[in-house]
Amino acid sequence: MLIYSMSVSVDGFIKDRDGSFDWSGPDEEQFRFHIEEVRQLGGFLSGRRLYESMLVWNTDPSLRETEAQAEFADIWCAIPKVVFSRTLESVEGNARLATSSVAEEVAAALDATDKDVAIGGAGLAAQAVELGLVDELRMSLAARPTPPTPDPDRSSWSDPLPEADSRRVFCVANIVLREPTVCLSVPG
Repeated sequence: MLIYSMSVSVDGFIKDRDGSFDWSGPDEEQFRFHIEEVRQLGGFLSGRRLYESMLVWNTDPSLRETEAQAEFADIWCAIPKVVFSRTLESVEGNARLATSSVAEEVAAALDATDKDVAIGGAGLAAQAVELGLVDELRMSLAARPTPPTPDPDRSSWSDPLPEADSRRVFCVANIVLREPTVCLSVPG
């Protein structure tokens, strides 16, 4: 099964006004949930920006300071990854650059494992959705105040939260969408 997982704010955004998704960093309980989700994967297809964001799990020893972080890093680094990029000439760790179409790479990743495969990066996942390749969409719904003047022409918030409030993002629900049913899982 091909899975697309994403964090989304209550007002439907996946990134902040600077294009970052750092706002959605999980609390300890949500991090444990993600560890278990990632543990079930046999492969991961990634866009360049997500690959570069997640590469720190391979390279930054400070991300192994807690038992949970070390566990996630070990699991993440072991997963075979395919990176879609028009600009990268090489990739690190257990990754390779995509050499075929999205449909062909998805098929190859699914054929290479008896586990689920995930796809990440909004642009890449959108292509897979348009091609009808995504079997399941998993959304972590993060509680976050809606800005007073949202900009409908952007895919991000028009105003950042004050510094004190930015640490108060937490997950209120994990939503799994499959045809024809919707499953809701609330942490805790």
